[in-house]
Amino acid sequence: MNKFNEYAVVDLGSNSFHMVIARIINGAIQIIYKNKKNIHLATGLNANNKLSESSIMRGVECLSLFAERLNGFPPEHVRVVATHTLRVAKNRNEFLTAAAKVFPFPIEIISGQEEARLVYLGTMTAESTSSTDTKFVIDIGGGSTEIAIGKGNDLNPVIVASRPMGCVTYTKRFFHEQKINAASFQQAKLAAEQQIEGMINAIKKLNITTAFGTSGTIKSIYQILLDLGVSDGIITPKRLDDLISYVLEFDYFYDIDYPSLSKERKNVFVSGLAIFSGVFNALGLETLQFSPCALREGVFYELIDGPNYQDIRQNTAQSLSEHYNIDKRHAKQVVKTAKYLFSQWQQQASMTIPPNLESILYWAAQLHEVGLKINFSSIHKHSSYILQNSNLPGFNEEQQLLLSTLVRYHRKSINIDAIPYFSLFEYKHIISLMQILRLSILINNQRNPEIDLQAFQLKLLKNKLTNVTLEINQDFVENNKLILLDLEQEQKYWKTVNDWKLSIVIS
Repeated sequence: MNKFNEYAVVDLGSNSFHMVIARIINGAIQIIYKNKKNIHLATGLNANNKLSESSIMRGVECLSLFAERLNGFPPEHVRVVATHTLRVAKNRNEFLTAAAKVFPFPIEIISGQEEARLVYLGTMTAESTSSTDTKFVIDIGGGSTEIAIGKGNDLNPVIVASRPMGCVTYTKRFFHEQKINAASFQQAKLAAEQQIEGMINAIKKLNITTAFGTSGTIKSIYQILLDLGVSDGIITPKRLDDLISYVLEFDYFYDIDYPSLSKERKNVFVSGLAIFSGVFNALGLETLQFSPCALREGVFYELIDGPNYQDIRQNTAQSLSEHYNIDKRHAKQVVKTAKYLFSQWQQQASMTIPPNLESILYWAAQLHEVGLKINFSSIHKHSSYILQNSNLPGFNEEQQLLLSTLVRYHRKSINIDAIPYFSLFEYKHIISLMQILRLSILINNQRNPEIDLQAFQLKLLKNKLTNVTLEINQDFVENNKLILLDLEQEQKYWKTVNDWKLSIVIS
C-alpha cells in the first residue's frame, strides 16, 4: 500500500479563501492543485464585528466545495488556518459550527503575531538571502497587515506584528462607493502610518537590508510596474510615487485599466496601495521586492515537517520559562508527574486524547508558575493572564486559550461555566486534563524533588471519567501528611462541580 503523499493547506482570509495541495517529490514540495474563491468575508462584518448570515453562507459554501477535493485526506495531512476576520468576529462560533457540518477538518484561528511568523517563515524558506541580512516582510491582507523582521538564517523573526488595516476594511472605511480622490487616499495612508508609529523607531534601529512584500496587493503593484515597463518589478520610492500618481488620475476603482489588474482585485487595490505606501514611507524603505511565498507556504513547511512545528512550541515554552525565572527543577517534576498520571489515565479511559492536546497539558504543567513573578496570591490568575496575552509562536488561538484555561484552574475553586467554548477540542478531554494537572501540581506542593511517584495510583470509574480515585501508599502518607491535607481540601473543590468526585484511598 502506497503511503499517502498529498498535503493540503486551506487559508481562510478576509478577502479570499485559498486551498493549495502539494506532494513531496525527492524531498521538495510540488504544488499539484490550487483553488481560490473571493469570499470577501470582511465585508460581512458590521460595526459590532458580527458576521452577516450571507457572508457566513458564502464561506461555508466554499468550504463545502473544498471538502469534495479533500475527501480521503488523512486529518494529519490537512491544516486549515483562519486569519483576521474570524479572529475579530464576535459570532465566529456560528461560522465554525456551520462549517463543521460540511467540512470535516478543524479550523485553527491564528493570532496576528502567529500569522506574521508564518508569513515570514514561508517567505524565507523560498527566498535566497545573505546570512548577514536583516530581512523585512510585509503582507497586506483583507482585514489586517502583518509585519515581521528577522536576522540572518534564523527562520524565527525577532519582531512580529499585526495591525488592523486591510484592503477590504480600508475600502469600506475610506473609499465610499469606490470613488478615488487624493484626499481619501491621503487619509488612508496616514491611518496606516498611525497604526505602525509605535514600531517605527524599533524597526529602523534594526537597519533593514532586504525587504519583501507578499500576497495580493503587493503582487498587483509588482505586476503593474511590469505593465509600465519596469523590467525588474522592484518597488522604490519614486516608482511607488509615480504609480500612485497614475492611479489617482482615475475616478473610480473600476476605471483602473492596467492589464494585470483583475476585476476582483480592482475592488480593493487602491486601499491596499494606500496602506502599503503609508508603511513604505514611514519606515523609509529604499527597495522592496515581491515574493510569491507567504502564509500558506509557511503553514506547508510546518505541516510537512511536523516535528519542527512541535519544536517551535517547545522552544516558546522554554523561552517563557526562562523569561519568568521559573523554578526549572520543580516544573520538571510537575511535568513528570503529569506524564505519569496521564499514562495511567490513558490505559483506563475508553477514549484517546490527541497527542497535540496531551502536549498542551505538559506545557501547562511547565508554565503554571509564570505568574509567580507578580506574586503568589492568585498565581493561577496571574499565570493565566500572562499566557493568554503573550506572543506564543507556534500556538494557534485556541491552543493558547486552552493553555491559559488549564493554568487558570490549576488550583482553588473551579468555575466550570466559565470554561470557554473550544471548536478544536472536546469538552470531556479538557476536563480530564484539568483534573490531571490539578493533581500533578498538588502532589508536588511541598516541592520535594525526591518524591516517589510509584506511591500514587490513579483509578477511573468506568463510564464516569470525572470520578477519580487516587490510591496512596500508606508509608508515603505517614511521611507526607501535608499532602494528604492538601488532597482533602482538593476533594472539597471537586465536590462543588457537578459530576466531579475525588476519592482518596490509603493502601
